[in-house]
Amino acid sequence: MTATLDLKQYIRSVPNFPKPGIMFRDITPLLANAGAMRESVRQFADHFRDSGVTKIMAAEARGFIFAAPLAMELDVSFIPVRKPKKLPFDTHAFHYELEYGTDCLEIHIDAVDEGDKVLLIDDLLATGGTIQACAKLAEQCGAEVVGCGFLIELDFLDGRRHLADYDVCSLIHYQDENP
Repeated sequence: MTATLDLKQYIRSVPNFPKPGIMFRDITPLLANAGAMRESVRQFADHFRDSGVTKIMAAEARGFIFAAPLAMELDVSFIPVRKPKKLPFDTHAFHYELEYGTDCLEIHIDAVDEGDKVLLIDDLLATGGTIQACAKLAEQCGAEVVGCGFLIELDFLDGRRHLADYDVCSLIHYQDENP
């Protein structure tokens, strides 16, 4: 049995980015380390392997980084969730409210079928708005969301409360904004 890597040591904390008062959690050092990347995928796979997942959905762009290799590891389909007008075929759309406006996410109409068991993956859980919109998009297609996986969760923003109906797995937690 191999030892589990401490994934948090591969996250760089960048103060005051993209604006003053924000502590940005930079995943690029983790992505640059093959062992840490492999460990991230392994931990997600171990958590969700027995969930019955048939498809993995991820919103652009950083969620794609973890979702695609996880889909290969679990031998299931990967479904990209994109902003409007980025997909070349007919789409299902989900419009949702933001703090200061609205946004929209789309998937191809043939991407998710009724009865599919969908796992949602993203790099970061902050307020939960994007992943909640992904869940609603999957559900409006008749799929069941079997879980939500995140590399990082910012616990102090309480995004998890919007995902109470789902199995949520976060590999790294930050209790506050300090490094």
